[in-house]
Amino acid sequence: MLIVVSLGWATLQTGRFLLAPLLPTIIADLGITEATAGIALAIFQGSYAVVQYPSGEYSDRWNRTTLIVPGLVILAIGFGLFGLTAGLWTFLLAATVVGVGKGLFAIPSRALLSDLFTDNRGRALGIYAAGTDVGGLVSSGAAVIALTYFTWRTPFFPIAVGLAVLTVIYTLTTREGYYVGETTLDLRGTVGRLVKSNRQRETLVAFALFYFMVGGFINFIPTYLARAKEFSGSLAGLTFAIVFAVGFAVKPAAGILGDRFSRRGIAVAGLSVAAAAMTALLLVGSTLAIWVVIGVFALGYKTGFPLADAIILDGAPADGTGADLGAARALFLIANAAGPAYVGIVATYASYDLAFGGFVVCLLVAAVLLARQR
Repeated sequence: MLIVVSLGWATLQTGRFLLAPLLPTIIADLGITEATAGIALAIFQGSYAVVQYPSGEYSDRWNRTTLIVPGLVILAIGFGLFGLTAGLWTFLLAATVVGVGKGLFAIPSRALLSDLFTDNRGRALGIYAAGTDVGGLVSSGAAVIALTYFTWRTPFFPIAVGLAVLTVIYTLTTREGYYVGETTLDLRGTVGRLVKSNRQRETLVAFALFYFMVGGFINFIPTYLARAKEFSGSLAGLTFAIVFAVGFAVKPAAGILGDRFSRRGIAVAGLSVAAAAMTALLLVGSTLAIWVVIGVFALGYKTGFPLADAIILDGAPADGTGADLGAARALFLIANAAGPAYVGIVATYASYDLAFGGFVVCLLVAAVLLARQR
């Protein structure tokens, strides 16, 4: 199960991260502005966020497989639609469908690993989360190949096929059947558990700020490098890959350290390093210096993903892990969805440096909130 759901996450993240290096070409091909592109990405993240909580609670009440399999099917359809995009409205439809499918898959698959790896939860979630970085690395190379030899639409078709194959593998591997039970949601009870103490409330705010930063950074860093640092498309794509190469090693390590020591302490250290590196990124100009700074930034911020999930799961009741994680991640991803819209609008009417400078503030405030609760 760890291998199958981690491969599923890596495959869908490959498709999702294709959008960032391809974004300048998509903007030109569809004849839209950066602000419109940012809003389109926000719609994708918004649909992903909205589905988080119900998919989590239903996976608790029904079972994990009943949500994971439809999620994989919808993802395959959505990425196929990206490959068939003919205009802005098709692009928006594809983004919405992929967001819904990702939301159906993300929480039940994490909850499944939480069920199976109670003593090594951080390690399992770290391995799973590293699929994001595998996807980012693959997408960086695939984007260069697509733009050189094909069109920006081409690489989305192999993603759709890969997800279809993984759907079949999962259905053959799982020991669960399919069960649909009660459909009511106990949103009030779930939210009450999440915000019952000041410690938990500040934790939610801290990680919401973190995810807001991630949403803006990861969607616009290739475009930022091209516009603000005058990188070529290929050089920006190569630099983008550094983020994922570092994250592939950092996430499992952060999860293991979180199992052994303080998850909050490690998260504070990571956020602080990321804030310092983001500040440096605004100031440096040489290619080598930018590579080093982005590598350090990735070292810091990539620790946050497995730790955020594990901290929420640590405080959840045994029969409510999916609901609690789904509700918390819905908040995080609503903030994440606002990130690209924020960057697109600020970059259009002011500058990329101003937009990315705001992320330094987010990282510092998040670090302070978590440090207060150690």
